[in-house]
Amino acid sequence: MGSTGTVLRELRGAQKSAKGVSLYSRYVNRPAGRMLAAGAYRAGLTPNQVTLVSAAFTYAALAAVALVEPSWTLGLAVYAALAVGFAFDSADGQLARLTGRGGPDGEWLDHVVDCGKLLLVHAAVLISFYRFGELPSDAWLLLPLGFQLAAVVTFCAGLLREQLGKAAATALAATAQASPAPADPGTPFAPVSRVRAVALLPADYGVFCLVFLLLGAPGAFRAGYAVLAVVHTLFLAAFLTKWFRELRALRPG
Repeated sequence: MGSTGTVLRELRGAQKSAKGVSLYSRYVNRPAGRMLAAGAYRAGLTPNQVTLVSAAFTYAALAAVALVEPSWTLGLAVYAALAVGFAFDSADGQLARLTGRGGPDGEWLDHVVDCGKLLLVHAAVLISFYRFGELPSDAWLLLPLGFQLAAVVTFCAGLLREQLGKAAATALAATAQASPAPADPGTPFAPVSRVRAVALLPADYGVFCLVFLLLGAPGAFRAGYAVLAVVHTLFLAAFLTKWFRELRALRPG
């Protein structure tokens, strides 16, 4: 087992592409995940165990949102736990690439945890609104449901875009008897763009987690959460249009 410095150098060489990644994930979450992956490697943890650690931090934070009265202290604790959980979510994949111990089971587990996270984060906000919020109107209870819908559809549609795109590209290559392996259609076609990385910041889960720092000011939290809900809905519309066009372009004939 090499030194931590050696492991970190190897991890830097095993990073996923920066295309289509926001500045937060590229410069904050991935480096943090790299440090955690190095620590997990030194501790002898498997990628699946790191995924479960990520789930423990994330789900504990969401349970606190639902069960504990909002305060500045709670907001800080929830944000810290969500940020650490998100970093471990990056670490499991980095550790899998470093050790070669990744597989379909690990990818499946990672997606299951992510899907549960997207469902629970907005369910926790809904419960908090109902239990503790002095809402201007009961209509505010619909906001987490709408945000949840946008988040889950984006997640599922993105996964389907990747998987169906790969299958379609492979079929086209086989039909054309192309010898080179097809490019990964799930990777954005545009080169790495700083403007795109900045534009994607509002849709980044790590940036979304920042809103929980406002739990001590219920009105500010509701306003920030509502703004993010609108932004994520607009991103969903843009993503669906883009992914549909890309898949249609892969149609045979």
